Amino acid sequence: MALFDLPLDELRAYRSTSAEPEDFDAFWAQTLQEAREHELAARFEPVETPLTTVRTFDVAFAGFGGHPVKGWLTVPSGADAPLPTVVEFVGYGGGRGLAHTHLLWASAGYAHFVMDTRGQASAWGGGGTPDPVGSAPAFPGFMTRGVEDPETYYYRRLFTDAVRAVEAARSHPLVDRARVAALGGSQGGGIAIAAGGLVPDLAAVLPDVPFLCDFPRATVVTDRSPYREIGNYLKTHRGRTGQVLRTLSYFDGVHFAARGRAPALFSVALEDQTCPPSTVFAAYNSWAGGEKRIEVYDFNDHEGGGPYQQAAQLDWLPAHI
Repeated sequence: MALFDLPLDELRAYRSTSAEPEDFDAFWAQTLQEAREHELAARFEPVETPLTTVRTFDVAFAGFGGHPVKGWLTVPSGADAPLPTVVEFVGYGGGRGLAHTHLLWASAGYAHFVMDTRGQASAWGGGGTPDPVGSAPAFPGFMTRGVEDPETYYYRRLFTDAVRAVEAARSHPLVDRARVAALGGSQGGGIAIAAGGLVPDLAAVLPDVPFLCDFPRATVVTDRSPYREIGNYLKTHRGRTGQVLRTLSYFDGVHFAARGRAPALFSVALEDQTCPPSTVFAAYNSWAGGEKRIEVYDFNDHEGGGPYQQAAQLDWLPAHI
């Protein structure tokens, strides 16, 4: 796919038209307060694997509504003191996968906490976290589940899980509470941005080709799923565009980015039709943290930088964590 979005010089100056709700902060403060009324109850069970260079723990903690959420914590095998830690969120449709598949960050000397994604994990990866909350009729996928109201929207539960995942990671004795970064690609990148806006003392945030940003533009500039799920919903539910965009505004990465205080390393791919470059730059340009950088992959689609971006992250993170 050739370049289809704005030229790079315009992308660097682009600002979203997404309207921030007046009660955005109050909505999220109340949501997190309600979640914290449930005991975190983080549990870490050692997992036997054939691997000799890392140790892995099967994690469970209470997310939104006290619902159990799974995860993995992987640490270098010889670790006996608190470590800098990476909390990772996974892409759309995926889950935490198997215990032996998370080796990069532990091999680099970090503790690595991977959060399972409630109700997903069936398109790839696999996982074990159901979403026990129902919703009104929705187009297949997750983008329109409960989209009639911010209180019922699916991502309210998932973003709350992400905040609780950071809290769960920090509860483990091998995690240095002061040196925790959030990262992820695509949906995971969007969740990392949300965590960066909701957890004020993260050491760093690393969103890779992030999803869930600049909904007003994303829903009209690309025909590719998952954003297209919203358009397909509105094709059937005519006249609800304003209502749906209002709900989505509470979950727009642009507004979380405006509250992000940690140093941030973004990435964007200029031929990405899944997460169009303008939507990524909308969040990046709104990021409020003093230090930020974006890696630009000129001729890549949603695969972005792949291992090149991982190398950039491995090079960048030690100076911040």
